[in-house]
Amino acid sequence: MSHELSHQQDCGCDHGVSRRRVLQAGLAVAAVGAAGKSGDAFAETPAERRSEAQQQTRKAFSAASVRPIDIHSHYFPEEYVRMMNADGKSRGANDPKFTDLKVRIAAMDEQGVAMHALSLTAPMVYWGDEERSHTLARAWNDGAIAAHKSYPDRFVVLATLPMQFPNATMDELNRVSKLPGVRGIYLGTNIAGKDLDDPMFEPVYSRIEALDLPVFLHPLNTVGGERMAKYYLSNFIGNPVDSTIAAAHLIFGGVLDRHPKLNICLPHAGGVVPALIGRWDRGWHVRPEPEIKALPKAPSEYLSRFTYDTISHSKDVMALVIKTVGVERIMLGSDFCFDMGYEQPVKFVDELGLSTTERNMVLGGTAAKLLKV
Repeated sequence: MSHELSHQQDCGCDHGVSRRRVLQAGLAVAAVGAAGKSGDAFAETPAERRSEAQQQTRKAFSAASVRPIDIHSHYFPEEYVRMMNADGKSRGANDPKFTDLKVRIAAMDEQGVAMHALSLTAPMVYWGDEERSHTLARAWNDGAIAAHKSYPDRFVVLATLPMQFPNATMDELNRVSKLPGVRGIYLGTNIAGKDLDDPMFEPVYSRIEALDLPVFLHPLNTVGGERMAKYYLSNFIGNPVDSTIAAAHLIFGGVLDRHPKLNICLPHAGGVVPALIGRWDRGWHVRPEPEIKALPKAPSEYLSRFTYDTISHSKDVMALVIKTVGVERIMLGSDFCFDMGYEQPVKFVDELGLSTTERNMVLGGTAAKLLKV
């Protein structure tokens, strides 16, 4: 995912969208080959909220056999931004690409994307005391839920939690799980320096599992320190590596064994997990450490417990990921709207040479099932 907000740059997204380009994007979606449409995510909303071009695009999405769903897109509600500004923590979050729903919808239409799963990004809510962290989590969740209520056909919510405080986390999890539009939970790859196999998170995992909500991860406070300070290595290397470290802790730490129904999405096409999984399997066979020997099956057998987004920026790398984990576990992602993401995420999928059935799964079929839309 994206870098710390202090390092944000313009993503280059073109929001001066012509009606012709919007209609072309919508018609391209309508031309997708046959695949079952799961659910009706296009509940009616007031017509005045859409331009004529947006209404035409909506019709194209509705007619399409698959609706592209972006599971890796960031959003900053106005109240959350106001609170972050008051704390001196916003660091660029006032960019309208992240805060203005009309600007966002215009960009989605231009990209040919039907729905965003809205999520927070760094610095998340893991830096304040319990009251502040809980208040920020509520503000972000309520703002994202309001976006879903305004445009239920375009947005669902991946709720954030004040994970460093167990009681506040359980309170917020139980609250938001009852609210409209919440389709998953968003967590950092580490929580204030604690890895995801820390025992303090076990009750939260159990509750998430019982609620049947998928978990989506976000790189945060990545490894490397000063060695990553130059050349933007904190993002180029740190983000995918931190996702990989999180996956390793979930596997080797037994979290996936203790919570067999927990579904976790790894960002950035799984980081470097696909490239390292053979090395992990070798270590599982030969290393004597008790915690490694305790793992009941090879690490590679856990890859099916994860889903993965498409943010690799390489067709060859994406081909390796698909070959390693299976195309049915891959979902469209853009990192909207950071410069390290995709300006045209659907176009990238189109360039992968997938069959119609495979393309439909990646663009929206798998996400629709996971998010229940």
